[in-house]
Amino acid sequence: MTTLGAVFRPQLAPERLRSVARLADESGLEELWLWEDCFREGGISTAAAALAWTERVRVGVGLLPVPLRNVAVTGMEAAGLYRMFPGRPILAVGHGVQDWMGQVGARAESPLTLLREHLAALRALLRGERVTTEGRYVRLDDVALDWPPQEPVEVLAGGTGPRTVRLTGEAADGTVLTANTSPEGVRQARRLVEEGRAAAGRTAEAHRTVVYLLAATGPGAAERLRAELVAEGVGGEPGIGVAGDAEAVAKAVQRLVEAGADSVVLQPTGDEPDPEGFVRFVAEEVRPLVPS
Repeated sequence: MTTLGAVFRPQLAPERLRSVARLADESGLEELWLWEDCFREGGISTAAAALAWTERVRVGVGLLPVPLRNVAVTGMEAAGLYRMFPGRPILAVGHGVQDWMGQVGARAESPLTLLREHLAALRALLRGERVTTEGRYVRLDDVALDWPPQEPVEVLAGGTGPRTVRLTGEAADGTVLTANTSPEGVRQARRLVEEGRAAAGRTAEAHRTVVYLLAATGPGAAERLRAELVAEGVGGEPGIGVAGDAEAVAKAVQRLVEAGADSVVLQPTGDEPDPEGFVRFVAEEVRPLVPS
């Protein structure tokens, strides 16, 4: 089943989250995604608030940068969300932006090793296991969560480079791909994920692929989209981003689904003039045009 979501971008002040989250809930949007983006807003704090203000919408954090976080703290915070709001949180971890990690003295010499170790320990903690490990970066001595999730939960991981995407298949329960990913990029990522799953003997397990799609609608949509793509350095690449009405956006969503996306999360431009209107557009106009 294809799920559709929208992003609350951290370029918006935190106090704007309440109205966007409540509108997402009331309009029937399936997923609202948040970012832990340096140095704007924290992922767990905003997710907890959004979940508390709503009743049914699933709230994703894509993603939590592992260099910033001790895995035991991530485990405690994640487990709390899963227990307080069962079935509704979606958490993803990843490398984070390396320049930002350097700014706070957390840049790892081997980001891939760190992500692998963090995923292994976090997933074990959330399964309720007692963990002792002495890795290059992750070190735990007889650590177990007092309040692990009551049901099995997914831990997703984000990636762009081929080695990281392959690792998401090997060590995570799902993969998050950025809005700079074309349909062909999704196909390539799925192949890498399957390689990782096969290497880890996990081919029988479910694995979710989440893809962001940069989207703009309304007056000036094409210009806003073009400016953001140029700023991201992907202005000339085909199949990335969409501007237009609900039909145009739904077709772009469908192209990603046909390429292998299980969830498509519509990402407004950073200068979106009406964040609440964007959420309503996704839920009420685009969703009915996307086969479920």
